[in-house]
Amino acid sequence: MKLALCNEVLQPLPLAAQCEAAARMGYDALEIAPFTLTDDPTTLDEAAARRVRTAAHDHGLQIASLHWLLVKPEGLSLVSDDAALRRRTLDLLRRLIHFAAACGARVLVHGSPRQRSPLPHQSVADATAHFEAALAELAPHAEAADVTYCVEPLGPFETQVINTVAQAAALVDRIGSPAIRTMLDVSAASHSESEPVHEVLRRFLASGHIAHVQVNDKNRRGPGQGDTDQRPVLQTLKDTGYAGWVVVEPFEYVPDGPGAAEASARHVRELWKKLR
Repeated sequence: MKLALCNEVLQPLPLAAQCEAAARMGYDALEIAPFTLTDDPTTLDEAAARRVRTAAHDHGLQIASLHWLLVKPEGLSLVSDDAALRRRTLDLLRRLIHFAAACGARVLVHGSPRQRSPLPHQSVADATAHFEAALAELAPHAEAADVTYCVEPLGPFETQVINTVAQAAALVDRIGSPAIRTMLDVSAASHSESEPVHEVLRRFLASGHIAHVQVNDKNRRGPGQGDTDQRPVLQTLKDTGYAGWVVVEPFEYVPDGPGAAEASARHVRELWKKLR
């Protein structure tokens, strides 16, 4: 199992200190949120990517992936009727695709619920159509950069646009690019799916749609910090020979970021050792 940590959990530590802490806790990589690197991710370039990659490598880590792609700058949208705003948002995502590749990351996770959610008086169908068109436009850039761009299904309390893995898989099929895939976040799936999460995971791993997995509790804390049993998910990953990243992503940090990160790594590693 390749275990990574979402780096915003360790804010406000600087990146080098995040890397040191993550390595000490037993992680193999970081999943980077661009807003943690700069208030203006439109400035992220190959020089910045080299600094990020070097900081990770200096502590024996990799950069697994990028996520929370559109937090900054404020006001971005892929679904607005404002074509210039959609273009600015796409320009940033193209930049982040190439930034990820320069960091050595092979995956980008597109969650960013606010920037894909319907605006006032906009239908879910219209927002979804705009979102799909944006991903289709990004597909050749992801292919050229040799990265996988994953649509993240999110809970209905976060957005109405793509809540289940089946919805994401259907969107992936319509786009028809090998670079556009989906992923599974255990917490989000616990809120959105009608079937047990591990059964959804098994089906869409087998179909080739899922390329990335994030683990957390339904209560939005770290794995092991609530009632969500992570064992069926981990057993499915082991049984299917999943070779991608398993990423810890709590949203509520108990007792704090470093404490949540350390407890989560310990819990996942201990469960993995006990699998059949």
